[in-house]
Amino acid sequence: MSHSPSLPDRPTLNLDPDMSIEEQLEALRDHFLDVSRVHDELTAQLETARNRQSELRNEVTDLQEENEALKTSSLYLATVEELTDDQVLLKQHGNNQEVLTDVSPRLYERLEAGDRVAINDSFAIQTVLDGETDARAQAMEISEKPAVDYEDIGGLESQIQEVREAVEDPLTAPEKFSEVGIDPPTGVLLHGPPGTGKTMLAKAVANRTDATFIKMAGSELVQKFIGEGARLVRDLFEMAEEREPAIIFIDEIDAIASKRTESKTSGDAEVQRTMMQLLSEMDGFDQRGDISIIAATNRFDMLDRAILRPGRFDRLIEVPEPDVEGRKQILRIHTHGMQLSPDIDLGAIADDTEGFSGAELESLATESGMFAIRDGRTEIRREDFDDALQKVSESDSAGMPIAFY
Repeated sequence: MSHSPSLPDRPTLNLDPDMSIEEQLEALRDHFLDVSRVHDELTAQLETARNRQSELRNEVTDLQEENEALKTSSLYLATVEELTDDQVLLKQHGNNQEVLTDVSPRLYERLEAGDRVAINDSFAIQTVLDGETDARAQAMEISEKPAVDYEDIGGLESQIQEVREAVEDPLTAPEKFSEVGIDPPTGVLLHGPPGTGKTMLAKAVANRTDATFIKMAGSELVQKFIGEGARLVRDLFEMAEEREPAIIFIDEIDAIASKRTESKTSGDAEVQRTMMQLLSEMDGFDQRGDISIIAATNRFDMLDRAILRPGRFDRLIEVPEPDVEGRKQILRIHTHGMQLSPDIDLGAIADDTEGFSGAELESLATESGMFAIRDGRTEIRREDFDDALQKVSESDSAGMPIAFY
């Protein structure tokens, strides 16, 4: 408990009649300074007291509101099933009890079938709630555009063109398709070995468009309890519909779209339920609107035939390992900001890296820079690339993950 600060001593003035005029003036001047000092101290204490009074008032207000909230009866969730003349048919969550209740005309105009509401013990509607969306779905929305452009991707000119035609053009120039009289593609599946640039293609599309970009991994849709994965898929597409135009990117889609088997385990059954919900959302009765889907996988052979048919993924784009010219372009991109020795020939390095993916070439450039730093140099020499090539090749052949710094 805080205590009030002590008050300063009150200044007193005692003038001796025997003092000279100069001495009396000096005593009066000192007394004035003491009075001014005490005045400043009291002013500061008064300001502190007023601030404390304001804090206590706010605390009292909060406690009163909390007390009122504790005395208020709990509310229950319900869904509006149907609207009749001045009445609403509600279904209470949990017990599925259906109730017909009266509402005010003003509230009646705000309600629609399917709305979530809060009701009291008398089944009177107290609040209209926002639509229910899984927080995990909201967390998958990318708020900032990725810093990847098509110029950052080497050796994939034809794949870039196909992706732009199928995903970017329907969002940026839909009139082209209406003039020709065709519906734009609704989905693109990128498949190929790891590290060939599938995810970078999706990031470049997100960077070039103003669409909402929603990114997820297929494994994130696999949930433990029955129905959770299907619900998450449904919430993702509902969120995309609310924020359209939108792009949904599903990485490693083989986690939920592998070939269906006769397995009876609960885990496999839940994965198949999630996939069926995904199939329904991709090709249901309702139009998807300005929502495009990009998916990526390293295991094209594992995918179920149902998800590969046109109407779900209209374009199946293979992203292969780069050829020698593609490797040279990738090396040029990743060494753009490096100080290379004049004797370095990127074409020769591209010839020596047959079978390397784009990710491995990026690692090669990074490793060569690390070898230069180890020797205390800022210029990268050919021997740095040779040492890096040996290290990356050894790591890859041993099945170890490639190191990135």
